[in-house]
Amino acid sequence: MSIQTIDPATGQLVQSYTQHSPAEVSGVLDAASEAYRSWRTTDIETRIAPFRSLVRLLREREESLAGLMATEMGKPLREGRAEVQKCALMCEYYANEAAGLLAPEVVATDASKSYVTFQPLGPVLCIMPWNFPLWQVLRFSVPALMAGNVAVLKHAPSTTGCSFGLEELYRDAGFPDNVFRSIVLENDRVADVIADPRIAAVTFTGSTRAGRIVASQAGAALKKAVLELGGSDPYLVLEDADLESAVEAIATSRLINCGQSCIAAKRLVVVDAVREEFERRLVERMSSVKTGDPIDANTDIGPLARLDLRDNLHRQVSESVAAGARLLLGGDLPDGPGAFYPATVLTDVRAGMPAFDEELFGPAAAILPVADEAEGIAVANSTSYGLGAAVFTQDVDRGERIAALQLEAGSCFVNDFVRSDPRLPFGGIKQSGYGRELSGFGIREFVNIKTVYVD
Repeated sequence: MSIQTIDPATGQLVQSYTQHSPAEVSGVLDAASEAYRSWRTTDIETRIAPFRSLVRLLREREESLAGLMATEMGKPLREGRAEVQKCALMCEYYANEAAGLLAPEVVATDASKSYVTFQPLGPVLCIMPWNFPLWQVLRFSVPALMAGNVAVLKHAPSTTGCSFGLEELYRDAGFPDNVFRSIVLENDRVADVIADPRIAAVTFTGSTRAGRIVASQAGAALKKAVLELGGSDPYLVLEDADLESAVEAIATSRLINCGQSCIAAKRLVVVDAVREEFERRLVERMSSVKTGDPIDANTDIGPLARLDLRDNLHRQVSESVAAGARLLLGGDLPDGPGAFYPATVLTDVRAGMPAFDEELFGPAAAILPVADEAEGIAVANSTSYGLGAAVFTQDVDRGERIAALQLEAGSCFVNDFVRSDPRLPFGGIKQSGYGRELSGFGIREFVNIKTVYVD
């Protein structure tokens, strides 16, 4: 059975791909295992060299890669270029810092010599989503390969072109054959790859539902897994917030990638003292965006990645309104082709509504009214997710206290929207997964943290 990529702006077929047969998958795993045997023993400085070439190629191919993302999943060209640039910066970070991050750590004990060293694990299966089809893959694979592992990518079916584009990038950058390979499979065939003894570990980014399945399969095989799953990030707006900057940060976060981001501002927890003014400003800001063809330079938000995703978002909005939420903006299915959905604002959102309980993966903001800081923190934490959170207040000490000690999430920001940075660890708690990517924590996820003791 073939896998098809569909342009979400037009509904037209982009490309059909033939799935890899079981024998072809086995051949890829054999090749990856063979490549690992030599790559793992390559010294760190030799390993770093092709990453610098990768940085150059990303910048040279910025336009074509942005165009590919626009066609396969609807990302506006401006945002696609920014994604490519961020990938290049992350590669530069690890090229500059990896040697230090992976250096043995001497520990004083009763031995004549004792230290901790960081050794690779082997071929790692990388199961990635469509929403940031370059960043998500490179965010894992750059530190993993730098540590001496090799990667086997199973990308989302809808971004198969991006999968092969990444394989080409690694090859053209001068990496040894087979240290990065792509396989084309439907999701129901992934379990066999996870269980295969040639795969040493698994990383997965995607929905919490799918993450549970991957975790159980990896657990059954006693393999290390890192999971970056869904999020329903709370953004707490206190009575002393600078509303102009808060609204700008929140609207930006809510609309990046047409709202299809795990760390987008999703549940806007706003104290009553400023809620009416906040609503007015947010509606004004979100109503100003231009929805349209992602290839058009003037487009702010393109279509959602698939029609079924658009239809599910509309269900969540409609059911929330039926349960008592008020619609301040948007909320209507547009006519015409494509998976488009308007910028939407809901208010009076409460527990029991889809906009409160579920992740809204699209350009729909949900305002949750609270009386004060204490109630706001309680509401912010009343979710099964724990990926990101933010707090807005002009009292920076107050904001830092709330972010550091009281909000339950892997990343907590003060007076800004949540985003990843190569220098900082990224990941979640609760139903948002476990493990960390990026920074020194990320490069040490897929290593054997080995004690060496010499008497």
